[in-house]
Amino acid sequence: MTTGDTTWGVKATPHARTPARTPRWRSRPAWLFMAPSLAILGVFVLWPIVRSFWYSLHTWTVGATDQPFIGFDNYVQLTRDPQFWGALLHTVEITAVSVLLLLVIGFFLALALASENLITRIIRSAFFFPYVVSLTAAGLVWRFLLDPNIGLVDGLSKALGWGAPAWLASTTLALPTIIFVSIWKNVGFVMIILVAGLKGVPEDQYEAARLDGASRAQLVRFVTLPALRPTILFVSVILTIQSLQLFDLVYVMTGGGPLFTTDTLVTLLFRDGFVNFQTGYASAISWVLFLLIVIVSALQLKFFRYNDVD
Repeated sequence: MTTGDTTWGVKATPHARTPARTPRWRSRPAWLFMAPSLAILGVFVLWPIVRSFWYSLHTWTVGATDQPFIGFDNYVQLTRDPQFWGALLHTVEITAVSVLLLLVIGFFLALALASENLITRIIRSAFFFPYVVSLTAAGLVWRFLLDPNIGLVDGLSKALGWGAPAWLASTTLALPTIIFVSIWKNVGFVMIILVAGLKGVPEDQYEAARLDGASRAQLVRFVTLPALRPTILFVSVILTIQSLQLFDLVYVMTGGGPLFTTDTLVTLLFRDGFVNFQTGYASAISWVLFLLIVIVSALQLKFFRYNDVD
């Protein structure tokens, strides 16, 4: 039974209207404003990326008249190159050790210096100061400090009767020394970011945990760490990408030596591309490094993924 706009006593509801599409001409000004940035991005970022992959498929040598296409032979050659595997191992070692220690040390420093007073601000500034110095300058300073003849560190070591280890000339000490300098350089950055994260932890969560009888260690484990998961994820991704691309510090302090024991993927890439002028082979190394960064970052996002329901 139908009466007017009702059917069996139920009032009919009008159909939802499909929202009108925005006319194309209204989006044109936005594209015009973005055009200069998109042009710069395309010329200086996207095109070099595509071009480097094209180089990696050739025996591309600077100055050569013939650049033959060889497909993926450069990538196959990488798997047979012991220097590549050594550089990859050193890169992974630097990344794994430095990122882990930076997160641990930075977290405990943040806990100790989270309070706001003059002393903690001065100490935080002292820890953060090395981060604002360029890697090249920091590497040069530490190279002089560790010099076996005029270095302050070796001078103090001799005065204390500990001898004078060849920090940068030893095949066993050079890589740990670079890792130490990298940690010294970045620990202030990690501390400051984690201090900011600690400021965002709601105080009522701590109060509720204290009412339940939680100890200080339990507060850190069950309240602070879960609340800092997004911050730790951000810091770990940034540090991992920086460590995988480490070049300045190694190049200034050791140049990849002694005997390639501190060689990284980027120093190997630099040597093959800008010293030996093997552009195709160096481009293949750059794409392997790019894939390594993507894989490691994706794994970090998966394992440290944070949801509001956590």
